[in-house]
Amino acid sequence: MNGIILLTLLTIWSNVDCTPCSYSPSQWCTSVDSAIECGVKYIHEFLLGIKWIECFATSLSFFLKRVLKQCLEANATMPNTQVQPVQVELYFESLCPGCRLFLTSQLFPTWTMLQDIMSVTLVPYGNAHESFDGKQYQFTCQHGEEECLGNMIETCILNATGSKAFQIVYCMEASTDVIKAGEKCVALYDPNTKWDSIMTCVKGDQGNQLMHQNAVKTGALKPAHDYVPWIVINGEHTDDLQKKATSSLFTLICSMWKGPKPEACGAAPMKRHRSYCHDE
Repeated sequence: MNGIILLTLLTIWSNVDCTPCSYSPSQWCTSVDSAIECGVKYIHEFLLGIKWIECFATSLSFFLKRVLKQCLEANATMPNTQVQPVQVELYFESLCPGCRLFLTSQLFPTWTMLQDIMSVTLVPYGNAHESFDGKQYQFTCQHGEEECLGNMIETCILNATGSKAFQIVYCMEASTDVIKAGEKCVALYDPNTKWDSIMTCVKGDQGNQLMHQNAVKTGALKPAHDYVPWIVINGEHTDDLQKKATSSLFTLICSMWKGPKPEACGAAPMKRHRSYCHDE
């Protein structure tokens, strides 16, 4: 029987991509795609299909249950999906010192800890201006042409790299040279995206149109922005929200979340699925 078990497990794992899982543990069980990528779906199906799992060797049974337990715990502590996440929009410039400070010291660390209860929208444009020459939009930026290039690179990255975009932008903004860091940051966080494709966007019509969209979105802010970083929380900007966000965004997000408080916000640990080996 142990031989059959081993063969079955080898069959299971031969169907699982062994590259590192790109989802956090709390996201493993949110969809079939994430379950497959993180190797959970096949284990789960295996457990469901074999009624006599308790007859397996103790170590094997414990291993399989532990994997399933990770799913159960993730789902047990997952925020109520009916409660909308706290929406944070950052209007910024790639070379603005204050923008870089807020993004790297407040926004990204808070998102890293509270991404299950918040969403982040990045709009690289800030105090730039645009004009139309009859063929394309032309942009002038507060900190010169280098900043316009940085804004454009980050805009194309946001468009091309999906869920990995924030990590890439953070990597760039935390670097000494934002522009030069771009290629290495993309290679680090999204190796499937080629730098040439980003630069094609930057130099072409696609990037031009994407930056125009950022200009329109920034110009539509109410109240109109008069500095950056300009922070909008749940569609609203006030001096009070701006002050709280720049002093402790983490505390602000925890206080504005309307669902059960996650442990990171100081809530008591939730009761989880019990499949422990007690020391008796």
